[in-house]
Amino acid sequence: MINENDFMIITLNIVLLPWFKKSVNAYFEETGENIGSAPLKKKIKIDGLSFSGSPKSNHSSSSTSPVIKTEWNPDINDPQPNRIKLMSWNIDGLCEKAKVKRTQTVCDIINKENPHAVFLQEVVSETLEVLTTKCPTYHIIEAANQEYFTAVMLKVGVAEMKESTVIPFTSSLMLRTLQKIECTIKGVRFLLMTSHLESTKDHASERKQQLKIALEHMVSANSDQTVIFGGDLNLRDKELQELKGLPEGVFDMWQVTGSRKEAEFTWDMMRNTNLEWAGRFKPRCRFDRIYTRHCKPKSVIVPKYFELVGLEKIPSCGLFLVTIGAFWLILIKLRNKLMYIVFHVAVFNWSSIT
Repeated sequence: MINENDFMIITLNIVLLPWFKKSVNAYFEETGENIGSAPLKKKIKIDGLSFSGSPKSNHSSSSTSPVIKTEWNPDINDPQPNRIKLMSWNIDGLCEKAKVKRTQTVCDIINKENPHAVFLQEVVSETLEVLTTKCPTYHIIEAANQEYFTAVMLKVGVAEMKESTVIPFTSSLMLRTLQKIECTIKGVRFLLMTSHLESTKDHASERKQQLKIALEHMVSANSDQTVIFGGDLNLRDKELQELKGLPEGVFDMWQVTGSRKEAEFTWDMMRNTNLEWAGRFKPRCRFDRIYTRHCKPKSVIVPKYFELVGLEKIPSCGLFLVTIGAFWLILIKLRNKLMYIVFHVAVFNWSSIT
């Protein structure tokens, strides 16, 4: 009887290996290089995945630059070549209490977790400077030069930004925007979107309009892109119901990864003691959310795990990593089905031609 491993080996040798050899041979014929010569320096594109043997980076933090070269070099030593990790965090830059120390600890966690992309909300110029200094392996794209703003961090050498766009919510009273980043991560095409939607219960109508706009951008995105939208959406379940729920093809990552109760509430006065709350009732809300829309005709990304990070206090000041907003950090792990196959074919075949 043929088991799953046998089937994978058969697939590699009969179907995928000849296909990869053909692609490699076509590359060398086009460039005139010989197998076994100097290492590859040009970018190779194979069936929608981009490979480069010479990663380059540009550390400019301009949000309007159309192309930032941070090309991915497939690493055969990567212990999880088929995993992509994303974070989202309201880092509460508007609160002055221990702001620099909190931001430094944010950087420590980012560097420790080593995500491939990070969504940040409530960034200010002072915290942006800390992030830039302490996270040198990330390219930071800020949404606007206002009092506070969102930002997206992309891992240098793993992600390549194609285009950055900032769409103002024209009726916002709080200078809110939608930030869009077209990029590739480990060769997979993404449209990353983050926002800090209008705050407080009194501004529900504006918040729903902003969410509607963001969801429309998700649905209308290019079909070859995997779309991920998230951040501090300040969203109540009732408001989403009033919009008739999510559009077809858009999924809530917390729900599709099992709706784990311990990862449900991102604004939690029962667990976070930073914010003084006079009433007996301690509110718990799922303000921060991450949504995804798969590419077509077949999805290549599978959400695998959704967790909250930053639940420990900073020893030096006795505070959690955020103060007034009391938002926990969201950490998401994705499994790239297509990368799992293509990467291992590349490694297997490469050892036979070098």
